[in-house]
Amino acid sequence: MANRRKASHKFVIGSQYFIYFGVMGIFLPYFNLYCFHIGFSGFQIGVLSALRTMAIILFPLFWGAIADRFHIRKPIYILCNFISTAIWAFFILTADFWPMLIITIFYGIFYAPIISFLEAFTIDVLGKEKKSYGSLRVWGSIAFITVVIILGKVIDLYSIKIIIILIFAGSLFQAFISTKIPYTVTLKKQSYTSSAKVLLNRRVFVFLFCAFLMLASHGAYYTFFSIHLATMGYSSTFIGIAWALASFAEIIVMIKSDIIFKRYSMENVIVFSFIVATLRWLILFFATSPAIILLSQTLHAVTYGSFHVASILYIDSLTPNEAKTLGQAANNAVTYGLGMTVGFLISGCLYESMGSFALFLISAFIALVGGAVFKGSQMIE
Repeated sequence: MANRRKASHKFVIGSQYFIYFGVMGIFLPYFNLYCFHIGFSGFQIGVLSALRTMAIILFPLFWGAIADRFHIRKPIYILCNFISTAIWAFFILTADFWPMLIITIFYGIFYAPIISFLEAFTIDVLGKEKKSYGSLRVWGSIAFITVVIILGKVIDLYSIKIIIILIFAGSLFQAFISTKIPYTVTLKKQSYTSSAKVLLNRRVFVFLFCAFLMLASHGAYYTFFSIHLATMGYSSTFIGIAWALASFAEIIVMIKSDIIFKRYSMENVIVFSFIVATLRWLILFFATSPAIILLSQTLHAVTYGSFHVASILYIDSLTPNEAKTLGQAANNAVTYGLGMTVGFLISGCLYESMGSFALFLISAFIALVGGAVFKGSQMIE
């Protein structure tokens, strides 16, 4: 009975990853491209991207603290799914910058904590099988790769405006499925306040700073990669294939995560991820041929795949049970929030004057610094 219940819980969580990253497969490669097609400048695109991620700095921490303090993670998770979906619907009604900016702000308040809550649910459900986290997370990558391949062809045949409605439909579906997420009960061993103070620990602080730099280095990629390819003359189909290839490479790491983290320490995986990130952005700085561009996308297996899994496990290992949601929220806020915000703003401000090639050179330098700092901290210990 217990095994059957755990299998059911894994299925629900796997389906949440599948839908969440399926929607991300629409949004991430094509929303900024949509904004570009409706006439927004590079600066405006950078501002919208930064606002979305700025919400991830504040609101996962806010919602995570409330969830852990009052043990209401599931109700908040469901609430945020439904309200963020309702707010997204307003994008259907406008294509003007200022209304879209306001919608983005309110959308981010409720959308931002969803993934960190899902990560916390996953770690709790897996229990002693935490190192097999990738076997559940991989469903998100499968959805992402499927969507970007199919959608690239659809956009070439029809209009890119279709993505707004598709994102709404996918988000609504996820909201309904979120009601099936399992409750997780934490046995109280110490006060929430004393548990939360672990986030001030030096090891946690150094890692979060370095992870911030890793995601900041991804700012140019997530903001302008599709536009970078489009301005070089590549089709939406090729853009979709490029994104899909990165996700396919990521899938391999997710499936093999249990083996990887039994053989290598989390710290070594993190350092290696920084080295590969530096190489990846340098390649995009030089590359113009389709073969080299696609080859560089396979490095996403390390710069996102292995780094993401290592980050989730590393933060979990440093936080007590009473503050697990807050720990994942802090990781999400500093990396996908603050890191991406800074990366987006830097890219948005420099795109018009320097072009997308130069942005990837800057990204390489940021990743190199992050890796050096983390490795240095490990040597001191």
